[in-house]
Amino acid sequence: MESVPLLRYLLFGQLSRDTILPLEGKPQVDIPGGSLFYSAAGLALWGNSCGLVGRVGEDYPQDWLTLFDRRQLDRRGVRTLPEALDVRAFYAYLDENTCQRDNPVSHFARLGEPFPKSLLGYANPTNSLDSRTQAAKLSLRMNDIPEDYLDATAAHLCPLDFISHSMIPPALRRGQMTTITLDPGEGYMNPIFWDDIPALVKGLSAFICSETKLANLFLGRSTDPWEMAEAIANYGCEFVVIKRGARGQYLYDSVSRVGWQLPAYPSKIVDPTGAGDAFSGGFLATLRETYDPLEAVLRGGVSASLVLEGSGPFYALDTLPGLPQARLESLRGMVRRR
Repeated sequence: MESVPLLRYLLFGQLSRDTILPLEGKPQVDIPGGSLFYSAAGLALWGNSCGLVGRVGEDYPQDWLTLFDRRQLDRRGVRTLPEALDVRAFYAYLDENTCQRDNPVSHFARLGEPFPKSLLGYANPTNSLDSRTQAAKLSLRMNDIPEDYLDATAAHLCPLDFISHSMIPPALRRGQMTTITLDPGEGYMNPIFWDDIPALVKGLSAFICSETKLANLFLGRSTDPWEMAEAIANYGCEFVVIKRGARGQYLYDSVSRVGWQLPAYPSKIVDPTGAGDAFSGGFLATLRETYDPLEAVLRGGVSASLVLEGSGPFYALDTLPGLPQARLESLRGMVRRR
């Protein structure tokens, strides 16, 4: 009987079929994508023994899933549903801060590029709110988690719907889990969900969120990022990380009540897709290893910096040996206390 690997980390996220018009280089048409790919890449720069949990339809290219195998990433938690599901995603980058996800025909025409058949019938994404009670087909369930995965001790939940984020952490706490980090989904970072957030945050090791999503939640209540971070931490979360793109990160420690400003590594930005998820993967691996949140943010930032410099989820893993460590050392001296 084949032995089951002992896993250290778990990642929960989405898998997609991406078409990207990057800032530099040729269009990337129908390539593997999604938060699960990018967070796994960010984690693999600093750790191994990782299990993956996600859902895809039967039409998702199975050879893409074997990319995880080549990187020694355990995908037994990726469930293929017995139906076709449209998981196409489109990203057109106009500059480092502007990404448009609709009307791909106009973007390909603007660049003088032929429109790919893989995007025929593509539906523009909607900004609808999540349901509190109705699970979607791609919502993650507790029974998606292989039993032996519960022996892992650290997990990160990439942006998912409200139901997935409500159900998964309690299931993990029944196992050996000591470290849980979460990046909230856009579908519930809205004032309408204000009263639901405390229960979601309570008990998390770290709440990792973009400045934009946090501002959406606090609309009409606060515009001060430190005030927002402290409010989230007071719900029972140890660390709050605010991702600020090229401006770096804010870290708030609820125990010491100290805030830190950390810079972003000055990468040459080719394709920002997945950088935030790569950050979270690197953060989780480091927090579990060191339980030093500053070190975790620094290494997460290095993971993001490498993903930014090329297209495709595993571009960062083909970097020169020693480069991640060199970038890490260059960032250490630039950390500032609030």
